[in-house]
Amino acid sequence: MNYDFNAIESKWQAYWEQNQTFKASNTSSKPKYYTLDMFPYPSGAGLHVGHPLGYIASDIYARYKRHQGFNVLHPQGYDSFGLPAEQYAIQTGQHPALTTQTNITRYREQLDKIGFSFDWSREVQTSSPEYYKWTQWIFGELFNSWYNIDTNKAEAIDTLVAKFETSGNTKVNAICDEDIEIFSEIEWKVFPTKKQQEILLQYRLAYLAETEVNWCPVLGTVLANDEIVNGVSERGSHPVVRKKMTQWSMRISAYAERMLQGLQGLDWTESIKETQRNWIGKSVGASVTFDVQDIDAKIEVFTTRPDTIFGVSFMTIAPEHPLVSKITTPKNKEAVEAYLKATAKRSERERMADVKTISGVFTGSYAEHPISKKRIPIWIGDYVLASYGTGAVMAVPCGDQRDHDFATHFDIPIINIFKNVDVTTEAYTDKVNAVIANSDFLDGLSPKEATKVLIKTLESLGCGQGKTNYRLRDAVFSRQRYWGEPFPIYYVDGMPQLIDTQHLPINLPEVEKYLPTEEGEPPLGRATTWAWDIENNEVVSNEKINHTSVFPLELNTMPGWAGSSWYLFRYMDAQNDTEFASAEALQYWKNVDLYVGGSEHGTGHLLYSRFWTKFLHDRGFLTVEEPFQKMINQGMILGTSAFVYKALAFVKTGCSLDDGSAEDLTKKIPSIFVSKNAFTSDDEFEEVVLNYLIDNKIISSLDTDILTIAKSPIHSDVSFVNASDELDIEAFKNWRADFKEAQFILKDGKYIVGREVEKMSKSKFNVVNPDDICEQYGADTLRLYEMFLGPLEQAKPWNTAGITGVHNFLKKLWKLYMGENGVKFTDAAPTKDNLKTLHKTIKKVVEDIENFSFNTSVSTFMIAVNELSAQKCTSKEILQPLAILISPYAPHIAEELWSLLGNIESISTATFPVFEASHLVESAKEYPVSFNGKMRFKLELPLDMSKDDIEKVVMAHEKTQKQLDGRTPKKVIIVPGKIINIVG
Repeated sequence: MNYDFNAIESKWQAYWEQNQTFKASNTSSKPKYYTLDMFPYPSGAGLHVGHPLGYIASDIYARYKRHQGFNVLHPQGYDSFGLPAEQYAIQTGQHPALTTQTNITRYREQLDKIGFSFDWSREVQTSSPEYYKWTQWIFGELFNSWYNIDTNKAEAIDTLVAKFETSGNTKVNAICDEDIEIFSEIEWKVFPTKKQQEILLQYRLAYLAETEVNWCPVLGTVLANDEIVNGVSERGSHPVVRKKMTQWSMRISAYAERMLQGLQGLDWTESIKETQRNWIGKSVGASVTFDVQDIDAKIEVFTTRPDTIFGVSFMTIAPEHPLVSKITTPKNKEAVEAYLKATAKRSERERMADVKTISGVFTGSYAEHPISKKRIPIWIGDYVLASYGTGAVMAVPCGDQRDHDFATHFDIPIINIFKNVDVTTEAYTDKVNAVIANSDFLDGLSPKEATKVLIKTLESLGCGQGKTNYRLRDAVFSRQRYWGEPFPIYYVDGMPQLIDTQHLPINLPEVEKYLPTEEGEPPLGRATTWAWDIENNEVVSNEKINHTSVFPLELNTMPGWAGSSWYLFRYMDAQNDTEFASAEALQYWKNVDLYVGGSEHGTGHLLYSRFWTKFLHDRGFLTVEEPFQKMINQGMILGTSAFVYKALAFVKTGCSLDDGSAEDLTKKIPSIFVSKNAFTSDDEFEEVVLNYLIDNKIISSLDTDILTIAKSPIHSDVSFVNASDELDIEAFKNWRADFKEAQFILKDGKYIVGREVEKMSKSKFNVVNPDDICEQYGADTLRLYEMFLGPLEQAKPWNTAGITGVHNFLKKLWKLYMGENGVKFTDAAPTKDNLKTLHKTIKKVVEDIENFSFNTSVSTFMIAVNELSAQKCTSKEILQPLAILISPYAPHIAEELWSLLGNIESISTATFPVFEASHLVESAKEYPVSFNGKMRFKLELPLDMSKDDIEKVVMAHEKTQKQLDGRTPKKVIIVPGKIINIVG
């Protein structure tokens, strides 16, 4: 029987679906294990071979844990809201729901072909109203919550109102907006309703506020920092500017310290933990207030080194600082406005990353030093960020590199406060051992001691205090998009009102097109039925808005991270209509035991999900504070791109020929190398081009010295290239209209493409479709090969040429069980060598799976099959556990072999083989028997044989007698377990 992988894989995929083999139970007596992949976004391009890498790894582990007796939850779904679907809808007019569902169907088809053990009964889609009903509910809970510093957790907003009613807000210790108005319980009770709502909005965890945002005019929406790459939008590479807008925000900053502390108990890579620590950015220091001279304004700064305050020679504020317009003098107004316009085009990430560019402008105003009372100029500089700290810094050029560079560039005086430190050397950045010298009461103190004195001094002067600061800013939660979760919010007298849970979901309305309105409103501003009737509790026509019983609904939608921040909990009870998940399901599954996904989500999704989990725990909805206990970050599978090279020929600048042929040559060359496209191979391209020009009498051999030959690489679709890197020229010409008439300069009748390893991407035309691999080699081959490419966490290039070796291994595995006439296995007892091979394989595979070293497991399987084949093993006692060992990696062939071995149940129900060390303990030793130091033959003897007994057996052996030929040896040297040497 041949290995018919297509038939085998179709058979078992149908079996798994029909029997719901991988459906998890919420009431099992087995121990639970929850493994999860990061939510995929279903793009129109479908999966390429890079996408399944993490899924295969998690699937191997999920299958392994099932074999170990765990009740495994391994679900899958789709992060189906998002900008790509909306952009496609804008271009085509097709509703995003239709394209999204088409893409989901395609993804499901591809995932099923690869044979994942997903529990599809729990599938979720974030764009489904049944799902986003609960996303809206979570938003409502955040809106109805505040953060109590005294209890160090979020509490219902009702508890805050109760405090206001009994004692005002004088005793309230909360994470809230700055500059909160102080009021008594009497004042609270007489405040108008709108005033009360405005105050509560300053405390809510989900709140409205004017915020500096990343605005992309082309996309018509706000972007998060992680949606911007090199100053432009990740989607479409469009310009992004900083802009103030009234937005919904999440008070994630309330959880900064808890998220830092929570990292200690997580089994994550240290690099991801450090990324989060840096993003949260805890700093301990002091808040210092500087009065602005001649203007009623104060500038607050935060510094980790208050002991350097006497080194302040200027102040720098961010371009977005609220005081910019107030403190800019008329004389400097024009220059400041020009500078603000220029810096608005640079994103915060770009400004943070750019340490070389020095730009700034003087406001014309001065601040007063809080202690020395010296006059300090106030500058604007884009190296200061409004979203970090207070948006202002006290610049100490002798102690900070960027301050030093700024001062040097603009010729601002530098005050050196550090004794015996030359500011022109690198030593000035190492301030730990520096000593303050500019004030008598600090002289001789260490920085740590000086800091304590300074903070007390600032507090006594009323211009500063000790403070812990965090880099983490509150997260903007509004998006000016259509394809996202609607907010369950309507507005009464401009104030947001929450729609009750029993009336959710609030479904996305229909709109005529998916662009912002002509007035600049978000796309939902185009909806004609988008108002809330508070009497009938339903969405009604906008024409009914009367601001008495019918009110306008929120026009923004939620960001992409809303649905993906809590999806892990919905999987626990995905069909529940009455709550986001039952208490019983949440108590049983708790959180994710193993999370597999890319490290690029370290500062976005992972932070937001941790924030929402901690919040839901605070409010009593969850029993855990962390969503993902262990996380593995898979590397990237890179594509091997193919390039053709457009030949370019230019007449060198300043060259001319006496007969004027240079002018003619200039005219001739573009006709071949520009208009018609001429392509040459990368190898010896200059020589090939010149020969072509000469052979076709375009130039003479005398003209070559005045030419410059160059090449321009152009991506070719890899499907036009064979295994020998030869290009299918006709396919390439038919691919794009502008290449239809292209000319190819061949060498030996072939065009050989250039190769380069890059990110696998549709835009680079180097995508390999997993469907093609499954069709040609089988899903089991794909799974094994992706693991075999290298360590899971590392990036590695895809090379289809190597896949045949893995496929041949599976054929050899099949032949170990099956012959031409049927099964080969028997009930024969295993040999000692059979058992040794099996148990060393068990030992290695268990170690590899536990350590996520899947690539070395594949090598181990190959060795085992080679050894058992050489041993002519047919014992079912060996071949049954071998099939189980391989089943997490290659489940289809393992299921088929398991069935052929006579088993009725799926192999997934089988217990994983247990390693027995006794089978690896050697009971005999093969001794090399030497004569005068030269090995003549080998002899296997028991390891427990005594030295005397070894000598008797060796001396009586016929080969020994033949070597001695009747002579008596002078000495017999025996080291038990090592050597036998007969000296004659």
